[in-house]
Amino acid sequence: MVKPKKRIVNRFEGNPILTAEDFPGDIVSVFNCGIVKKDGKYVMVARCEDSSFGRYMWVCDSDDGIQFTPRPEPLAMPVDNPLFMEYVHPTKSYWDPRVVNLEGQYYITHAADVTNGATCQIGLFKIDDDFQTLEWVDLISLPDNRNGVLFPEKISGEYWRLDRPNDNSFDIWCSRSPDLIYWGRPRRVLSKSCLDWGERKIGPGSVPIRTEQGWLCIIHGVRRQCTDEVYSLGVMLLDLDDPSKVLGCSTRAILAPEKEYEFLGQSVNVVFTNGTILEDDGTLRIYYGAADQVVGLAFARIDDLIESCLEDSAL
Repeated sequence: MVKPKKRIVNRFEGNPILTAEDFPGDIVSVFNCGIVKKDGKYVMVARCEDSSFGRYMWVCDSDDGIQFTPRPEPLAMPVDNPLFMEYVHPTKSYWDPRVVNLEGQYYITHAADVTNGATCQIGLFKIDDDFQTLEWVDLISLPDNRNGVLFPEKISGEYWRLDRPNDNSFDIWCSRSPDLIYWGRPRRVLSKSCLDWGERKIGPGSVPIRTEQGWLCIIHGVRRQCTDEVYSLGVMLLDLDDPSKVLGCSTRAILAPEKEYEFLGQSVNVVFTNGTILEDDGTLRIYYGAADQVVGLAFARIDDLIESCLEDSAL
């Protein structure tokens, strides 16, 4: 039976909201970003590349969450940290920044292609309240792992995270920690076999959002289309007290490549998010990378996303 048409996520008509042309200097592409709302203003941490394929994390500021102004310079990497210099690299090996305010401290998780890209681990930065100074904490996962995202509060006295081990199952897992450094008790949260639009691999997206019904999580999935991979977004709902338990996961992709700026870029057919903002009126802003080239913005009602998880569940 064909499902009735249902669109619960709508793109901003002025997309893309951030392109390489917005940045000073030799920037040729801007990717998916982490974002927080601080003192009524929006602070974005985007990953950029230059024409020599050097990589940067660049802070951009906005009053309205639409018009963003990049700062004059990218964030300086902690090159005085010998462990960072040994395992990561100041211009090569960090991807997918996800920003969270946890107990009054801002953290950035990132994927670190360590050992010259032979494997990947989750890395952790601290950043100050003004988003000017990075402090590298450590590598916080075993290889090979990526898409690490922290929950924005402790649960039953412990820190929790979602991640996606690259173990050929490509499922979403969770683990917990007493100190953000040592992680254990891993549990599979969601199998890619549940989602046809993520039949090749799935992974966490932005920071989980606490709602009365559970932790709402935007996720991504990858499917094969002829010779290409197509990246789409979906949504799942996790138990508030035990995020290893899935309460529901929408069978539908809530956002898939449809627009030219999502089809054409460094990586074709990609929408991918690291950052969302829940507004006071229940609107969720989804900031997403499109085709590994630009940043787009989409809107959804939080209640619609929760309803899709519970009433149109793939489980």
